[in-house]
Amino acid sequence: MSQDAYRLIGPRGNEMELPVHRGTTGPDVIDVARLYREKGVFTYDPGFVSTASCKSDITFIDGEEGVLMYRGYPVEQLAAKSSFIEVCHLLLHGSLPTQAELDDFENTIRRHTMLNEGMLNFFKGFRYDAHPMAMLSAVVGSMSAYYHDEMDSSNPDHRDIFAHRILAKLPTIAAAAYKLNIGQPFIYPRNDLNYSENFLHMMFAVPAEPYEIDPVASEALDLLFILHADHEQNCSTSTVRMAASSQANPYSAIAGGISALWGPAHGGANEAVLRMLNEIGDASQIGKYVDKAKDKNDPFRLMGFGHRVYKNFDPRATIIREMCHKVLDQLDREDTPLFDLARELEQVALHDDYFKERNLYPNVDFYSGIIYKALGIPTSMFTVMFAMGRSVGWVAHWREMITDPQIKIARPRQLYIGEPKRDYVDIAKR
Repeated sequence: MSQDAYRLIGPRGNEMELPVHRGTTGPDVIDVARLYREKGVFTYDPGFVSTASCKSDITFIDGEEGVLMYRGYPVEQLAAKSSFIEVCHLLLHGSLPTQAELDDFENTIRRHTMLNEGMLNFFKGFRYDAHPMAMLSAVVGSMSAYYHDEMDSSNPDHRDIFAHRILAKLPTIAAAAYKLNIGQPFIYPRNDLNYSENFLHMMFAVPAEPYEIDPVASEALDLLFILHADHEQNCSTSTVRMAASSQANPYSAIAGGISALWGPAHGGANEAVLRMLNEIGDASQIGKYVDKAKDKNDPFRLMGFGHRVYKNFDPRATIIREMCHKVLDQLDREDTPLFDLARELEQVALHDDYFKERNLYPNVDFYSGIIYKALGIPTSMFTVMFAMGRSVGWVAHWREMITDPQIKIARPRQLYIGEPKRDYVDIAKR
């Protein structure tokens, strides 16, 4: 077997060589596209745990070594030196911008934040207690009804306009959903504020008095948006790609990604962390619940520990841990006992041999939920915050896929295990 092929030996002794594709880094990929055409068999991979669905140059993850890179840049460097808007430019365009490019890009985002007044009226059709993710998905999907003249995916100018609109307007939509929930008037965006500051202003300002933005809160949000910006071919990103592969309009594809993210197994993990902390109650109960987590026969699980992809540690958690402690130290919140509990549980997990041997370290969801809670953001908005950060990753993957000359509509196959062929029986004889 050559270095560029993989020899497959079938159950009846028949052989075939399958080409091997090598990326810049990471595992090689065996190309099985000819398998059904030449041998009449499919591959079987539930959850796509061993399947590469596409070629991409956006994000690289090495789960064994705890590596996450955007366009080749380690996330640790971007988190320490960059801003979310700069990372957005990087993900969308493939390179870090010059100062002039960054100024122009940020100015464009700032000046696209307002919503069409008809879209604001759309919110009045929702119940006051509608989930913010339901509103986010619906309103993003409705954008195709407002901007239908600029949705030609083959037009690079239209692709840029779409990218700028999604990034700019998603925080405005998210804040409007929150304001509807609490019965307050919508707050319009301000062009003099940066991305995170503007969101905090739209969330927490009221017309009756001035609102002062806490720089620690703005810094924490910007960091979380960076860490959530992209994560390779996860469930929601794959949903965006699959929807867009049918040539659906890009707003519909992003709405599909939002809906996929809403699932508790994907974007709802940080909400689960807060529910777990509330269930534990106080620090005196930690030992009891740690023992429950170790018991294979007990359904209780510690949420926010370990990760499906990262088998060693989550590099994002290492970065956000310091910010989490900074937020808790500087912001005066009434939930201090809950945060003290979180800190103590973190220390137990970091030093307990059971967790260390299994690499069950706190992940980014453990810290992000605590930060959001400390900033006064309700749990119903946690997944919305995730969507705001991840939106740029979705758009970057959409742009990459839609410009691929080899694009094909996504169409997985299946292993059929139903009834064999049988004849119809008249209803009187059944």
